[in-house]
Amino acid sequence: MSKLLYQTELGRYFTGDSEKVLTSEVGDELQNKVQLIFTSPPFPLNTKKRYGNLNGDEYKKWIINFSEIFSDLLKEDGSIVIELGNAWEMGRPIQSLLNLETLLGFVNNPKANLRLCQEFICYNPSRLPSPAQWVTIKRIRVVDSFTHIWWMSKSDYPKADNKKVLRPYSKDMNQILKSKKYNAGKRPSAHNINKRSFITDNSGSIMPNIIELEPIKPNREVRLPSNVFSIANTQSNDFFLQACRKTGVVPHPARMPLELANFFIDFLTDPGDIILDPFAGSNTTGFCAEKLGRKWISIEIDEDLGKQSIMRFQDPSLAGE
Repeated sequence: MSKLLYQTELGRYFTGDSEKVLTSEVGDELQNKVQLIFTSPPFPLNTKKRYGNLNGDEYKKWIINFSEIFSDLLKEDGSIVIELGNAWEMGRPIQSLLNLETLLGFVNNPKANLRLCQEFICYNPSRLPSPAQWVTIKRIRVVDSFTHIWWMSKSDYPKADNKKVLRPYSKDMNQILKSKKYNAGKRPSAHNINKRSFITDNSGSIMPNIIELEPIKPNREVRLPSNVFSIANTQSNDFFLQACRKTGVVPHPARMPLELANFFIDFLTDPGDIILDPFAGSNTTGFCAEKLGRKWISIEIDEDLGKQSIMRFQDPSLAGE
């Protein structure tokens, strides 16, 4: 059974099993209306976590089953964006193919009619080294500091606009725009660079599909889109974490970075669109959607995590303060 835990001006947060919620009246209401499903389901970890996680074939079947459910909820030009973490074989220092098999099964489900639009990498060097047995104890593997994010849709041309997520130009590019001079001509790659190719100011450069939460190269500034950077600044002063500390609440251990949610919401939706997160946890997706003027529906099976997420919406930044 689903329970409406709380609602805001733009969204609703339900607690319950997401599969059951989305095949109930809530799902009926959302049929062919959702512009973006953005979520990070529990990773297939070998150690059980309080927020729940399956493993092996059980995990694969569970995730793949959602592809048909999600497809029915999406608008024809809607998108699905899922973060799938790496999996490791139990007791062995080798990575499992489970996440890749799950992705292939999800996209290729004949009842879902999905296709893979693009793969993204999220680089986060702050992630704790795991599996600890092989990284910090045996010292035979290195830190796994990125996750894969997969963008899928029912159409070859889902709604998307990379002009809304342009990142600031580099110092070198700003200098080129100022001087109107650069090294034109033929490159070793055989590309012929026109004398006017790089002198048009497009208000920023197109984002790559690697999203850095911290710089890969030391002393190099991370160039996130300005709208993503503004919400990242909110996280650096994170109201939610401060509220958790003040109330003695242990925050969700695998929170989605605000930068990620903000990037894909801006890239793939417009104000007023509906965004769904079926594994919402502390409701990063709902918070970012609210801040950006999108409607949202979030679902979480752990009611305690849902209750802690209420604190996000006490953030003064939502009122423009």
